[in-house]
Amino acid sequence: MDDLTALRGTERRNCVDEWALVLEASGLRPVVCRAPPGWQLCVPADEAERARIALETWERENPRAEAPPTDPEVLDPHAIRHALAVAAALLGLFLLTGAGRSDSIWFERGAADAVQVLDGEPWRVVTALTLHADLGHVVGNGVAGALFLAGVFRIFGLGVGAALVLAAGALGNSLNAALRGSEHVVVGSSTAVFGALGLLAGRGLARGRARGLQGRTAFLPVAAALALLAMIGTEGERVDFWAHGFGLGIGIALGAATCGAGTGRLAAPALQRGAGALALAVLAGAWLLALR
Repeated sequence: MDDLTALRGTERRNCVDEWALVLEASGLRPVVCRAPPGWQLCVPADEAERARIALETWERENPRAEAPPTDPEVLDPHAIRHALAVAAALLGLFLLTGAGRSDSIWFERGAADAVQVLDGEPWRVVTALTLHADLGHVVGNGVAGALFLAGVFRIFGLGVGAALVLAAGALGNSLNAALRGSEHVVVGSSTAVFGALGLLAGRGLARGRARGLQGRTAFLPVAAALALLAMIGTEGERVDFWAHGFGLGIGIALGAATCGAGTGRLAAPALQRGAGALALAVLAGAWLLALR
């Protein structure tokens, strides 16, 4: 079957079956998918608009019909597994790149040295995200990253989520290099980790405001993210507060910006595959440039 687009989700199987019957009666090809904690109604991508119109028309004519939830919540049902895989990959890269030895060629070519970043080697803002100074550094980022990435993958999907986290980390390192200037060198995925936290906070902020929340209530997700930044992003000998702050801020902006797309559009398989491929290409391309 063609690529599927998720239309809506519910915890009630009888409800999603009823929606499917409405679409079948309209000559469309609905597919009911398991999407914990409930069910998801999908259709081929080229039928998505007709399906939405058919359901809206049916609901107007049947006012007792259950109103559709705003969005299916889970785009990646294996989010925890994927987040742990990323953490394991960071540990593997730590061992591959010399286990924190600063004289390693990987560190020489890949660290985000502000002078070299600003002097024509921008790929360092990406490669630095994969390097760690010591075991405690990589374990800490792996644990925190797995927690936040699991949430990002659930909400944004694996491909889009990975691309957004990478973008937040790279842009955060870029702003940090521009601000800190000479003699400042950064390694570690923590900028991207706080970018992931920012994505969750920004998405929560935008969705809260879309549902009519105002004032301090609407900003609770951002306040929680700032509290976490204060607790875990400022302590330690090698902690770079500005990198963490920039990653968090960019993540909040990206998370809020994507809210307008809607979960249904984010769930499009072509978008998820394309975004995931782009993220992998950027990572691989950055290291090819660094080691050329």
